[in-house]
Order: sequence, then structure tokens, then C-alpha cells
Amino acid sequence: MAEVELRERGIDGVLEMLQRLPAEVVSKKGGPVKTALRAAARVIQREEVLNLAASIGSLSTDDAVTTGLLEKSVIVSRGKAPSSGKGERYLVRIKRRTYTRASGEKVTTLKTAQIKEYGSEKQVAEPFIRPAFNAKAQQAISVAQTELVKAVERIASKLARSKGGR
Repeated sequence: MAEVELRERGIDGVLEMLQRLPAEVVSKKGGPVKTALRAAARVIQREEVLNLAASIGSLSTDDAVTTGLLEKSVIVSRGKAPSSGKGERYLVRIKRRTYTRASGEKVTTLKTAQIKEYGSEKQVAEPFIRPAFNAKAQQAISVAQTELVKAVERIASKLARSKGGR
């Protein structure tokens, strides 16, 4: 019955139910919201990595090795709470790693990603971040909603069983 009710009400119904549930749901560890947002962020992360991998086919060997490091540097991380102080935030970002080019120059993955995404006077932009977001944003929202509904239903049924068993 709870499943049908949540599915009919959509995300607003999920948020209402979250507010009515006890502290197990909203904890410092993030609860089901954290899990749902992480799953949604992974959808966008996978698309970014695929976009990046697709763009390395025409590069030289040295650049391909560098871009391989860049692919491994696309990560999902938990961000600070929004400025209101409540809530969860997950980021799909580039982890800063330093590497040395064949020329001996030290470069970071952040700089490489920035040049690849926006271009420079010497290199044409080959965006991989914005297209990934545009392509997968709706799917990420759906994944977050689905995961959140499942987690809330799991917690609600667990609480119902524990209260019914007393």
C-alpha cells in the first residue's frame, strides 16, 4: 500500500513521507537521500567517462595515456551541505592528480580537463562534462527518485515490523 501511495504522489510524496519518518532516515550519515543522490551522480559520471573515452581515439599515444589518467580521475564525491545547512549534495568532479608529460612539464588532471572542456588558444574545445549532464540529467533524476522510494519503503516496512512485533 505504501508503494502505490508513494508512486502516485511522486517526489513530493516521497519528501512528505521523509519528513514524517523518524531520525533513522535523516542522519549525519545521509540516510536514503545520500544513497539516492550518489546513484544519480554515478549515472552522470559514467556518461562523462564514456564521452572522454570517445574523444581519445584520434589522439597520439602520449595524449592517450594522459587522457586515461583523466578518465580515472572523474569521480563522485560527497559535497558540503547546501548553504541552508540541511540537505545532501553529491558532485561529479575531476580528482586533482599531478603527472609529468614526456616533455618533463608537470600538469594536473584539473588543468587538462579544463582545457579539454573549454579549449585554449592552441586547442579546440572538446566538451565532455556539459554534454554528459545534458544527456543524462533526466535519467539521473529518475534514478534518484526510484532509489529514494525504494529506500524509504524499506525503512518504513522495517519500522512497521518492529512496532508491530512489540
